[in-house]
Amino acid sequence: MVDRLKMQDPRTQYPAPPFPKQPQPAPGLARRLDPPADHGEESYRGSGRLEGRRALITGGDSGIGRAVAIAYAREGADVAISYLPDEQSDADEVVALIERAGRKAVALPGDVTDEAYARDLPKRAAEEMGGLDILVVNAGHQKFTPSFDELTSDDFDTTLRTNLHALFWTTQEAARIMPPGASIITTASVQAYDPSASIMHYATTKAGIVAFTEALSSELIEKGIRANSVAPGPIWSPLNPSGGAPQEKVERFGGSSTFGRPGQPVELAPIYVLLASQEGSYLTGEVYGVTGGKGIA
Repeated sequence: MVDRLKMQDPRTQYPAPPFPKQPQPAPGLARRLDPPADHGEESYRGSGRLEGRRALITGGDSGIGRAVAIAYAREGADVAISYLPDEQSDADEVVALIERAGRKAVALPGDVTDEAYARDLPKRAAEEMGGLDILVVNAGHQKFTPSFDELTSDDFDTTLRTNLHALFWTTQEAARIMPPGASIITTASVQAYDPSASIMHYATTKAGIVAFTEALSSELIEKGIRANSVAPGPIWSPLNPSGGAPQEKVERFGGSSTFGRPGQPVELAPIYVLLASQEGSYLTGEVYGVTGGKGIA
C-alpha cells in the first residue's frame, strides 16, 4: 500500500511503464489491470468534509469514478453509482467499500446511452438517499481508430451519445431537483486541449464537456448550484486496455508525462472532493487540469 500522506518522490510513488500488454473486452474491468490501479481502497483517508451529503456518480465502478465513490463515502456522503451491467463485479466491490465506510450505497446498473435511464438516474438516486447534493458525470466511452479513414459513424455516434448526450440528459434532470449549495462535476480530459488523431471523436466530446460545463455554471449559479470540470491526463484505468488505445501504447502508457508514469485514480479524488465540498464554495465554471505536468490552456 502506498502511504499517500507521507512525503515522497512523486515520480516513483506509483508504477511506471513498461507495462504488459493486457487486452480485455470493452467496457473493461479494474480487477484485470496489471499492475492494479490505486482507487484509494487502502490509501484514501477521509476527514468528514462531505458529512450528510448525497452523491450520484456515473461510471462509478472503476477508474476515476470508483476513486471518487470511495473518497466521497469516507468523507461522509451516501453514494449512488451507475455502471454497465457487464461491470457488476467491479460495482459490487465499490458498493462493499462504501458500506464499509458506514455510508449508504445505491447500485444503479444500466446504459447511459439510453435516454430514459440517463434521465431517471437523479430521481432514482434522490429517492434512495433522501435527496441529491452532488452529481459527478464521469461515465465515458473511448475507442481508438488506426486512421481517420477507419473512423465509423457508429463509433462516432456511440462516443457522442455516451460522453455528451448522457451528460446533457442527466445534468438537466439533476438540476431540477438539486438544492442551493449543490455541486455538479463533469470529467473532461487533456484531450480537450491537446487532441490525438486516433481518438479525435473522444477529444471532440471532451472539448464539448468543457464548453457545456462553463456555460452551465453561469445558468445554475442563479439556483445556487455550482458546476465545474476536471480534465485528467493519462490515468491508469480499464479505459485504455479495453480498446481506448492500441496495446503498444498501453505498454508505455503515461511514460511521456513529466512524472514518467500515469496518474492513479486516487490522485484525482481530492480535487473531486474539493469541488463537491463547501470548501469549494467560490468555485464555479472552472476546469481543473490533473495532467501529469502537461497543463491545459
